Amino acid sequence: METFDENDIQYQKAKRYVEKLRGFYAHLFVYIAVNAMIVFYNYDQLKPGESYFQFKNFFTFTFWGIGLVTHAAVVFLSKNSYLHTWEEKKIRQLMKKEKRDL
Repeated sequence: METFDENDIQYQKAKRYVEKLRGFYAHLFVYIAVNAMIVFYNYDQLKPGESYFQFKNFFTFTFWGIGLVTHAAVVFLSKNSYLHTWEEKKIRQLMKKEKRDL
């Protein structure tokens, strides 16, 4: 197995991205599990002849889903070239400043 220098900038970036991915996948798993339990509970509590398609049955699914989509956007769109370029410039700027201060 290949070893990596933990002080390498590319390694640090990759590690941060993997941590973000892991966080998103954990969020997605919990979202699916909790909403599945809510669906089963709501279905079990229906009165005879009552329709499942009511706003109260989709409230958590909808609003938590908005949060999940936002989380996905942060994780997957953070590799956007503009943000990446800005990050690289800022790193170089801070490194130059640190060299001058020494």
